[in-house]
Amino acid sequence: MFAMLNRVPNQVSWTEIGCDESFPLPAEPGRDSGICCTTFSLSSSYPAYVSPERAAELKPEDALLGAMVASSSGAKLAYMPAVPAVDDLLVQRLEDADLILFDGTFWSDNELIGVQGSGSTAREMGHVPVSGADGSLRRLARLARPRKVFVHMNNTNPMLDESGPEFAEVRAAGWEIAEDGWSFDL
Repeated sequence: MFAMLNRVPNQVSWTEIGCDESFPLPAEPGRDSGICCTTFSLSSSYPAYVSPERAAELKPEDALLGAMVASSSGAKLAYMPAVPAVDDLLVQRLEDADLILFDGTFWSDNELIGVQGSGSTAREMGHVPVSGADGSLRRLARLARPRKVFVHMNNTNPMLDESGPEFAEVRAAGWEIAEDGWSFDL
């Protein structure tokens, strides 16, 4: 699956990582970028594309990782494109971030069922919905300092419609919705 990332020699450098590990992100071979990444567990359940046999060989805490990336300036970016639930520990961890790139895959838990007439819920697929009492918009509402950006949106997500009430609700709550080509300075 990842062979496309390695089309020319030295294009990719693979490093095995696990939960609660910190490691530098190299700029190029032999040069320090000044960027450090620390991983943290978001779930002990592996995604459906990981076979039960393979999951049995791996550590449960490595099933789904988030990343906190720190620049040499001390600024921190939290990256979590797939989050199954928002608990108090995660909220506390995010209070330390300057920028959050957070799972915005689905607006509601039954979004795909409503569109397709059947299927899995967002939570069954490992994504906390944006809306609802336990959705990320409400659970992360107390985070005032970090810039908050939803990423990894499914094309069925109604918050992508800039003229819709879902988009207005997200923006009123202080969130942004990522667009292709955005870059961030830390």
